Amino acid sequence: MKPALIIVRALWDDEAKVWVASSTDVAGLAAEARTLEQLGRKVLVMLEELVELNGVDIDLPEIPVHILAERTARIANPRRA
Repeated sequence: MKPALIIVRALWDDEAKVWVASSTDVAGLAAEARTLEQLGRKVLVMLEELVELNGVDIDLPEIPVHILAERTARIANPRRA
């Protein structure tokens, strides 16, 4: 079955202080940026090249890209202060 969209996962790397993107739908996608907006722009440019290089077969005039962002945060427990 041909994919109907490309899913990109963006995770926050708290140690490096950057967003990191990857996708199992398009081989070779690995990108990082300081902001989610910068990462999104970078990912779209890279995907255009990688879709062609990898021969991704999607029968649509435009390929939908879904960027899923995840960031884990912590708050102080007021009951432990």
